[in-house]
Amino acid sequence: MEGRKGRGRLRNFVRRMAMECLCSGEQLKNADETFRSSDSTITKDFSASGYSSRNGEVEQYLDNGNIEEAELSLREGVCLNYEEARALLGRLEYQRGHAEAALRVFDGIDISSLVPKMKISIARKAVRRKTRSQWDSPPMPLHAVSLLMEAIYLKARALHDLGKFKDAAQECRTILDIVEAAIPEGLPAGFGKGCKLNEIICKAVEFLPELWKLGGFSLEAISSYRRSLLNNWNLDGETIANIQKEFAAFLLYSGCEARPPNLHAQLDGSFVPRNNLEEATLLLMILLRKFNLGRVERDPTVMHHLTFALSMSGQLKPLAVQFEELLPGLLDKREWSYNVALCYLAEEDDFTALNLLKRILKSGQDSDNLKELLLASKVCVEKSAHAEGASYARRAIANIHGGCEQLAGTAGVLLGVTLSNQARYAISDAERASWQCEALEVLASAEKNMHVKDSMVMYNLSLENAEQRKLDAAVFYAKKLVKLEAGSELRSWLLLARILSAQKLFADAETIVDAALDQTGKWNQGDLLRTKARIQAAQGQFGAAVGTYTQLLALIQLRTKSFSPRTSLTKGAEDDKNLETETWKTL
Repeated sequence: MEGRKGRGRLRNFVRRMAMECLCSGEQLKNADETFRSSDSTITKDFSASGYSSRNGEVEQYLDNGNIEEAELSLREGVCLNYEEARALLGRLEYQRGHAEAALRVFDGIDISSLVPKMKISIARKAVRRKTRSQWDSPPMPLHAVSLLMEAIYLKARALHDLGKFKDAAQECRTILDIVEAAIPEGLPAGFGKGCKLNEIICKAVEFLPELWKLGGFSLEAISSYRRSLLNNWNLDGETIANIQKEFAAFLLYSGCEARPPNLHAQLDGSFVPRNNLEEATLLLMILLRKFNLGRVERDPTVMHHLTFALSMSGQLKPLAVQFEELLPGLLDKREWSYNVALCYLAEEDDFTALNLLKRILKSGQDSDNLKELLLASKVCVEKSAHAEGASYARRAIANIHGGCEQLAGTAGVLLGVTLSNQARYAISDAERASWQCEALEVLASAEKNMHVKDSMVMYNLSLENAEQRKLDAAVFYAKKLVKLEAGSELRSWLLLARILSAQKLFADAETIVDAALDQTGKWNQGDLLRTKARIQAAQGQFGAAVGTYTQLLALIQLRTKSFSPRTSLTKGAEDDKNLETETWKTL
């Protein structure tokens, strides 16, 4: 209680002294501007460095709460000129939460007239630290520069609090402009020790990009981020890491494509990012290296951002390498294995991906995690590992426990597809019938569980019914599938046409194929033309079938010619060759 009363007494005293200086400053200002700035007693006292020592003491006492000594220091003759009095008074107003009042006080400081002195003082201080030489006293003590810099920074904070982000950014940028003009090569280590100047500069460096972002000036924000990282502001490692992470996230998600950084002069022969994605990836990889070296505290969100960046660029193999280089502790073992498995799966290395998932699901508390079970079941479906896929899907269904119905539907689809595939390789008719029946039941249940109709469920329901010769149900689901996809998928058109053909509805099947041909590009019409020719041949329309096959052969030859000799063995060319062979066999 006594401490609070003492601090309140000190604030009132400082406020009264500042107001007295302001009043005398206003009178002198009205009388003679030149006299006030150079010949007044206040300025003489200030230039004689009385302010330098005592105001530094006052600030220290204010920070440490030493009320009596701070008050004594003020009473013994601290002399403030007009601008410094306003800076001190504005600080007190802002600390009390009076942003508008503080702004009115700060507006009365003519910073532009003081900037040359501030630059000279900062430059001389920096040179003196390097050379240890004794120069003449600078035009402004460093404590005074610190006080005025703080006034600019607090003015930016006040404007920010009032929602004037552009004005706040311009004020904040003034601090950096002054420092850069005074010390172009950057701040020396330990600069401003003993006052708040270095702390204020660091705060301004962090604050400026945020102000541009809040104001909606994306390009200016990117420029400020680059400025804060390329120039030497004497920032600590954690601050630099935080700026790098925020900048990378802004590059990834802001939607603003900036010009590539002009780093050729600074990084001759080094990699220069060409776009936002590359620049963000570079920043995030630098951060990961810092984590692994123990230079900064680990942050798992950095790996999440890097996963997004490399996934967007299609670099899944390098992403897997980055995961594998992580030291233990940044990600838990389950999350690490799952992400690496996704990387290998995207690179079509199903074997490695499945082994990683098995490692998670083998035992322990992570053995029944839904996403790992579902992914493992999906991989098994693609690898034709039917028994394992069914086992993982059943475990997933058993562990949903009435949770997300969409996940239950997905698990049901995977189980149904796995059982359907397993039935094709059944040894006995009894096993085949049992698995087919269960597959239909599971798929139908999955279709009911999903609030949003899913094309994968519809397709497999139609296909399974067709394989079991339940053609009416197969046609029903195939038609729903084509309607659901708005005719955008070729395989759905083909499925419907083939089911209608199996029902001997050749005219309807041919109509479906013709509708699909109208909505499909020339390069993708091969399967449709082959199906149409077969439907025509089944109706006894052999002349029409020969004409359709002629169109198909012309399409194949045109596609084959479009490939150069060097690329003739690509997958597309091989598919065309197989299709051509099958066509000739049919003829």
